[in-house]
Amino acid sequence: MKAMSKVLAILAEGFEEIEAITPIDLLRRAGVEVTLAALEDGKHVTGKMGITLHTDANLSDLNSDDYDCVFLPGGPGVKHLRASDRVIEIVLKQHASKRLLAAICAAPTVLHDAGVLTDKRYTAHFSVGNELAAILSNEKVMLDGNVLTSRGAGTALEFGLVLVEQLVGDSKSKEVSDSICV
Repeated sequence: MKAMSKVLAILAEGFEEIEAITPIDLLRRAGVEVTLAALEDGKHVTGKMGITLHTDANLSDLNSDDYDCVFLPGGPGVKHLRASDRVIEIVLKQHASKRLLAAICAAPTVLHDAGVLTDKRYTAHFSVGNELAAILSNEKVMLDGNVLTSRGAGTALEFGLVLVEQLVGDSKSKEVSDSICV
């Protein structure tokens, strides 16, 4: 089993619920400690479909060095992630220390903005394909080094299981997969 076991999930207003909740649920089933961080002040963040999540902390109160993985869900809230200097700084630090970065749907644009996708194989939602010149738009999930990307809500389950595999190993990923009848 791999030693990595702490994930920082950054939630911005308008996040895509399936893309956030599915991987977070799978990670927690696998015994991974997931911290939900609100990008803005306050402990509640509302997603695209009106589901409000209670976060553990505000991003400004956390030290991103404490996490083995930074996870960015997609949805319309990605515009807030992209506009945040703090998020870009965290992505750059995470990448420089070769720790896992996970982004789904439109969130790979945040990685692109930070310069992390250069020379990487990645995928993302077709709606941001015009911004991502090297997008592998037919791939559901792509792992290249420390960068894990996925296309969207429909690929969130597969993405989450690959995330579990990367953080705690194949056997735990299979165990979680079997337990939910994948």
